[in-house]
Amino acid sequence: MKKLAVVAFGGNALLRGDQKGTIDEQEANVYETCTHLVPLIRQGFDIVIGHGNGPQVGNVLLQHEAGEKLYGIPAQPIDFCVAETQGSIGYMIEQQLRNVLIKENLERDILTIITEVIVDKNDPAFKNPTKPVGPFYTKEQADKMAAESGAIFQEDPRGRGWRKVVASPQPLKINNVKSIEKLARDGQIIIAVGGGGIPVFWVEPDKLQGIDAVIDKDLASSLLAVEIKADMFFILTDVPKAYINYRKPDEKALDRISVSEAKRYLEEGHFANGSMAPKIKACIYFCEHGGKEAVITLASELGKPDAGTVIYAE
Repeated sequence: MKKLAVVAFGGNALLRGDQKGTIDEQEANVYETCTHLVPLIRQGFDIVIGHGNGPQVGNVLLQHEAGEKLYGIPAQPIDFCVAETQGSIGYMIEQQLRNVLIKENLERDILTIITEVIVDKNDPAFKNPTKPVGPFYTKEQADKMAAESGAIFQEDPRGRGWRKVVASPQPLKINNVKSIEKLARDGQIIIAVGGGGIPVFWVEPDKLQGIDAVIDKDLASSLLAVEIKADMFFILTDVPKAYINYRKPDEKALDRISVSEAKRYLEEGHFANGSMAPKIKACIYFCEHGGKEAVITLASELGKPDAGTVIYAE
């Protein structure tokens, strides 16, 4: 049996912090990220791609709000906007990855699966929003919008500004996971749980309904990796490794750490919520539920020996 990897694209795979988000910018970013999947493909991995949508879903929400205010077009809820971005981002990844494969003389079908993920409507996350979405603002801008709309804003842990935050409940179950695994093991490249998946809950025992939230894409991708019995789990971000004492004089990059070490660093507060903490938690979950190793790294390091921070099962 070929090896199976789940690769979670970070937000910078689509949109960089200093960019406006034009289609040309996003397509160029996606193409560059997809070139770094080639070493994994040549090493014999079948691949499932997860991706974030924090900037995009926030922007789509703003577009809906503006459409309602200016033209009376009803604004749609967050779960609907997540579905929109699953389709649009999936389209970009499909197209740019196909361009990469053509150039590399590789042939694969690439399929985007619009994915619902079940959450608990009573998850405590709904009372404590932490998931950043949309653009960065100054504190003055954030305070003004919070006063006008009731939205909650938090300062970015890396000092890039203030962003709107929404609820981010724990993913519990991924719909259509058997089909995702079968298609991937048959050799197709699958894009799934985009933006963490569309958050839905059981409003009645036999009725699903969407809910206002954005699921963390790393936690959803980790759950997916477990459920499809992936051999490896990769989280792509904009730093080469995870760090302890980040941005302090005694900052230290982490090379290989056990699950126990990762848990200890989490408890000591080394990893920020809405930033590195969900990535570490996602890797721990994968390793504690059948996975052997998970890697946090830059896309450009994929497939290289000793790349990134490796968290391993004990």
